[in-house]
Amino acid sequence: MFGVILGIAGGLIAALAAIGIVFIVGMRRKSGLVQGAVIWVSKQFNKVALRTAGQAGGAARVHHRGRTSGRVYETPVDAVATDDGFLIALPYGLRSNWVRNVLASGTASLGFEGRTYAVDRPELVPLRSVETAFSLGNQRMHRLFGVTEVLRLRHAATGEVGLAA
Repeated sequence: MFGVILGIAGGLIAALAAIGIVFIVGMRRKSGLVQGAVIWVSKQFNKVALRTAGQAGGAARVHHRGRTSGRVYETPVDAVATDDGFLIALPYGLRSNWVRNVLASGTASLGFEGRTYAVDRPELVPLRSVETAFSLGNQRMHRLFGVTEVLRLRHAATGEVGLAA
């Protein structure tokens, strides 16, 4: 009986290790299959993450308008504040709808540490040019998952905050 349990446990550990390897390799190689699956799973957890996103100590919250629907959406992201705005690493590159929405509209708002900021002039920049703005832990994760792009958002010149529904 003990041998059967050890065999099952060993099989589960091997399966989890294989899934982990496929995940890391798929993310590094920008596999559409792996990234699509991760994006789908992320969308399922976004509802939970949005409960605290934008608050002090939590993830940031991007408010953006759909390119074709015109609907206002909210997406939790990991943002880093800079002197002129924010940086958001893009592990999926341009596959995420929120990134394409912000780039298309040229504007958004960002909930960060309990405040909401109007942001504009979105720009894709190479991670290597702004890497030191991220924590050492984030830098390690970026290297592990092959992140190469960052979305730079600048504080908007207007005083307006948020998007009209």
